[in-house]
Amino acid sequence: MDLSIIIVNWNTRDFLRDCLRSVYEQTKDICFEVIVIDNASTDGSATMVKEGFPQAILLENSGNHGFAAANNQGMAIANGRYLLLLNSDTLILDNAIAKAVTFADSRPQAAAVGCRVLNSDGTLQPTCFMFPSVLNMLLSCTHLYKIFPKNRLFGREYMTWWDGNDVREVDVVAGCFMLVRREAAQQVGMLDNRYFVYGEETDWSYRFKQDGWKTLYTPEAEIIHYGGQTSRQMTRKFRWQLEGSKLIFMRLHRSKLSFLIVRFLIALFLFVRVPYWLIRATFRKDERQKSFETAMTYLIGCFYCLADWKKLLMNRDAVTNRMTKETVREARSDY
Repeated sequence: MDLSIIIVNWNTRDFLRDCLRSVYEQTKDICFEVIVIDNASTDGSATMVKEGFPQAILLENSGNHGFAAANNQGMAIANGRYLLLLNSDTLILDNAIAKAVTFADSRPQAAAVGCRVLNSDGTLQPTCFMFPSVLNMLLSCTHLYKIFPKNRLFGREYMTWWDGNDVREVDVVAGCFMLVRREAAQQVGMLDNRYFVYGEETDWSYRFKQDGWKTLYTPEAEIIHYGGQTSRQMTRKFRWQLEGSKLIFMRLHRSKLSFLIVRFLIALFLFVRVPYWLIRATFRKDERQKSFETAMTYLIGCFYCLADWKKLLMNRDAVTNRMTKETVREARSDY
């Protein structure tokens, strides 16, 4: 078995259908299996997979276990020498999966491989990043990378200066399409369940690098990623989780001082956006409710960040009180 394609789904039935169809139609010349983990969807996703794609392996959870934990379920039963984490809201183009496998085969030092990801309108979607740090967080909080996207300093964390047209070693590739060598995954362990969603691929890539592996990007394979199909169902909680996941990484892999500085930076980032949304709620009657809710999301998130950062997390009970570098491996499941 060359490859195990692992797709986690939560209430994205129609996108999942199109994704699976593209996988089977566009993947040639390799032996692969598809494993779908459904996190207790209520939109008929599981039934659709059973009826429309009986060749796929379907795992049905009784609750939403999160992206990391569900992927770990899939990896635990996977048979492929490569593992592909693939979002349900993606479309495979022109045999992209087989191209990524061929690319990885020619580079045995690569633990993970990412591909060229396009928005639905064909524009490039940034999917390569640097690891979180105080400097990177400070620069990204200013949003100057949006004003000066080609500046290598302001755009360093999101690599906005890069056109994505060449093969390159990067820190992180996005989890919407992340091809991972089984040998590397066995060496460093599975995804860390404490992330629930967001940041798990960053943590995994960091562990790969710490153990001497590389994360590579290739433009030879292309997919479309619609993005945000899961998070828009619970906007507030996912917004908080995004920031909370950054703090988990900083707590695990950076100094205590760096962690405290980043807590302050994220709180400031959230707080300065409150006035804008309150003003918008005042003058835009048609968007008043949504704008007010957005302002409250930022304000409450700021408070949580300063007072009790674990309240930002969707699975805060899984985050232990003692999060040190020495206990990172102990908290993860192995094959």
